[in-house]
Amino acid sequence: MTSDERVTGPPPLAAVTASVLRLPAGVSEPDRLAVEEPLEIRIDGRAVAVTMRTPGHDEELAVGFCLSEGIPARGAHLPDDFAANTVDVDVDGPFDREAVQRNFYTSSSCGVCGKGALEAVAVSAPHVQSELRLSLDLVASLPDQLRAEQAAFAATGGLHATGLFDATGSLLCVREDVGRHNAMDKVIGWAHAAGLLPLRHHVLCVSGRLSFELVQKAAVVGSPLLVAVGAPSSLAVELARDRGITLCGFVRDGNANVYTEPWRLET
Repeated sequence: MTSDERVTGPPPLAAVTASVLRLPAGVSEPDRLAVEEPLEIRIDGRAVAVTMRTPGHDEELAVGFCLSEGIPARGAHLPDDFAANTVDVDVDGPFDREAVQRNFYTSSSCGVCGKGALEAVAVSAPHVQSELRLSLDLVASLPDQLRAEQAAFAATGGLHATGLFDATGSLLCVREDVGRHNAMDKVIGWAHAAGLLPLRHHVLCVSGRLSFELVQKAAVVGSPLLVAVGAPSSLAVELARDRGITLCGFVRDGNANVYTEPWRLET
């Protein structure tokens, strides 16, 4: 990221002020809270999903969500009727609407809610083909770089983040959201607009734990290496192994737990 792309504070709609009583001091003070609002994602004027998200980069979120669901999204724009909290997605070609349409709200912490077994999700994520190899020192530096750019988290303490890095360890894009899966969708939407997909020579780094859905999204866009400061779930490890993704958890203080495809890390 260049110096003029860096964010010195949270995006305008990402945080609000509320009063909080601090105990045991008994002092009331203003506090900053992460915003959570619904976003309706439409295709051809019809809703395909409603997700709870932090406002900002909504078009990227909509495109990233659709690509992750196997919808051939081309771009996104505000709807012609100017409906609030709504984005229209343009697609290239037909898709199975019934297979992806959500008839429920996706909770900001749900992960893989409403989906079937591993096989049902992995079908849209081909085996990752990449010979990318990185040093442990480089990989271990990524979470600190990501944390330094989390302006909304610094203000609220309530947002997840995903960062996209190139093979030299340079941070290309960072997005924050109350939902960890939304933060990754925003990055995927940005990468799509930048013409970087598939991400065969890039690394995705997340600020929290590694869920099954995050691995699925990384597989769909072809990222060979997924890094997190937290722990992976058992199903996340199973999917990463099946799709050929190097999964690194507890990446901090120069250390990393490598759960799958360790050959991509050089010590």
